[in-house]
Amino acid sequence: MTAAGHAAAAAGAPRSPIAWLLSVGVAFFVLNSLLTFENRWPGFGVSWSPRLSFELCLGSAILIVWLAWRPALRSRAVNALTLGFVCLVAVRYADVTAPAVLGRPVNIYWDGRHGLELWRMAAASLPPLQQVVVVCSGLAGLAALVFVVRAAIATLARGMGWARPRPVLLLVVAALTLSFAVYEPAGRDTRWFFSLPLMPTLQQQARLLLRALVPSHGEAVLGPGPAFGDSSYGVQGLHTAQGQADVVLMFAESYGAITFDSPAMAAALAEPRAALAQAVAASGRGVATARVRSPTFGGGSWLAHASMLSGLPMNDPGHYELLLASQRPTLVSHFARHGYRTVAWLPGIKRAWPEGTFYGYDRLADDAGIGYAGAGFGYWRIPDQAAMALLHAQELNRDSPSESRAPRFAVFATINTHAPFHPLPPLVDDWTLLEGAHAYTAAQIATARATPLAVQQPLPNYLEALRYQFSWLSSYLQHRAPRPLVLVVIGDHQPPALAAGPTTSWDVPVHVISDDPALLLRLQAHGFVSGLAPPMAALGPMHDLTAVLLRVFSIPGDAPQATPASANHRASPGVQLQ
Repeated sequence: MTAAGHAAAAAGAPRSPIAWLLSVGVAFFVLNSLLTFENRWPGFGVSWSPRLSFELCLGSAILIVWLAWRPALRSRAVNALTLGFVCLVAVRYADVTAPAVLGRPVNIYWDGRHGLELWRMAAASLPPLQQVVVVCSGLAGLAALVFVVRAAIATLARGMGWARPRPVLLLVVAALTLSFAVYEPAGRDTRWFFSLPLMPTLQQQARLLLRALVPSHGEAVLGPGPAFGDSSYGVQGLHTAQGQADVVLMFAESYGAITFDSPAMAAALAEPRAALAQAVAASGRGVATARVRSPTFGGGSWLAHASMLSGLPMNDPGHYELLLASQRPTLVSHFARHGYRTVAWLPGIKRAWPEGTFYGYDRLADDAGIGYAGAGFGYWRIPDQAAMALLHAQELNRDSPSESRAPRFAVFATINTHAPFHPLPPLVDDWTLLEGAHAYTAAQIATARATPLAVQQPLPNYLEALRYQFSWLSSYLQHRAPRPLVLVVIGDHQPPALAAGPTTSWDVPVHVISDDPALLLRLQAHGFVSGLAPPMAALGPMHDLTAVLLRVFSIPGDAPQATPASANHRASPGVQLQ
C-alpha cells in the first residue's frame, strides 16, 4: 500500500464511496427506525414511521465532533452506547404503547412496580408451554436487538471516521437538530419530519421518580378534603322503617362510560342491562345514576378507590403515597364513627396489603381471607358471584336478626371485568352452592379455561365479562339482597384502550340502588337521573362524589326534598332504562 493509501486508511477512508454511503445510510436507517416507530393499534405491535429521531440527529452530531477529536471509538464505548440506546428503545416502546393499550401516559416508576404482578396475571391465563415460548421469544428478541444496535453503532462510528465527508454530515445533522430546537409553536412548524422526541418523556419520568422518592409538602399537595368531622354529616338518611340500611360500595372493575357512549357496546349490553333494570324493579328497589370522572384510565384501580374513599384527587400516584402517610379521615372511618361495622372485601388482593391499615377496616378479607373453597378461574381465581355470595353469607345475611347486629359498610372490588377478561366463570343459579367447594362442574370449569385468550382483541371478552357481572348482580338483587340496602356500583376506570379505544374520556358510571325512594330523590337533586343510563355530563371528578354521598346520607328521610336536577341533563345515547 502506498503512503497515500496508508494515510487514507488512517483517516478512515473507505475502499468505495458507494459502499461507505450504503453502510452509513443503512446503519442510520436502522437506528432511526428503532427510535421512531409507532404503536400498531389495537395491540402491542409496532409499525415503521417515516420520520426522524431528534435524539439520533443530536447524537450523530456529537459523535462526529468526538471522532474529529479522537479518530476511533473503542469497544467499551460502543458497548456503553449500545446499552444506552437499547434503554431508549425500551422507553420509546413504553411511550407509544401505554397510551394505546392503557389509554394513559406511561409512568415507568409506578408501572414498573406492578410489572411482575401483571406478568403473573397474564401467565395464569397461558399454558406452561406457551409461557416458556413467550419468555424465550422475549429473551431472543432482546439479544437480537442488542446485536443489531451494536452492529449499527459500530458501523456508523467507522463510517464517520472518514474525515472528508464529516463537515457535510455535521452541517446536515446540525441543521436538522437546530430546526427542531428553535421551533416555536407560534412560528413556522419545522418539526413535521421529526417523530415525537423522547427527551420530554425522560424528563417527566425523572420528575415522577423524584416526587415518589422525595415526597414533600404532603398536606399542601393533597389539599382540603370533605369535612368528615362536620357534625351535620351523619347517617340519618340511611334510617328506614326496616332499620338502618347496610351500605355496599362496589367498585366495578373497568366498568367505563364507554359502555354507554359507544353505540356498538351499548347495543351489545342492552339485553343484560335491561334484565338488571327489571331485577331492580322486581325486587322493589329503584336506581339513580350519574357519571363521574375517574382519576385513572385502563388501570391503577387503587387510585380510584382511594379517591372515592378519601374524597381527595388521586390523579398522581405520588398523592396516593402521601395519603397513606397521612391521618386523613375516609368514608371507612366516617361509617365506623357512626356505629357501622366496616368490611373490605377484596378477592383480587393476593399478597400482603399494608395500605389496609390506613383505612382501618374492622375486617379486611383478601383472596385468602374470603373463605372461597371452589375451583379457581385464572389468576383472579375467585368468581365475583362467589365473592358476593360469601360476603352475603358472612356479613350481610339478615335471616337471623340480632339486636346487637351493627349495620355494615362493605367495600367490594370486583375482578372478573379486569383484563385479560379470561377465563370467565359460568353463572350459578343456586347461590348457596357458591359457599362450598362444588359450585361448578368439571365440564363448566374445562369450558371456561379452554376459551381462547384474546390479548390483541379483548373487546368481545370484555363485553362477555360485563354480561356476567350484570347477570349475577340481577340474580343477587332479586333473590338474595337484604333489606334495607344501599348498593353503590361505580366503575373504577375505563377499560384499557385496547377495548375502549385510544381517545376515550375518563368518565365512569355510578349507580345507586336502594329500596328507599326518598334517598333516590335526594340523589336526583344532586344531578343523578332515574334509571341505569347516565347523563351525558359528568358531575365532576370522582372525589367530588364523596361529598355528595355524605350530604345525601346525612339528610333524614322525612326532610324536605330539593327540586331534582335530572331534568337539566341530557340523556345518554345508550339504552334508556327506567
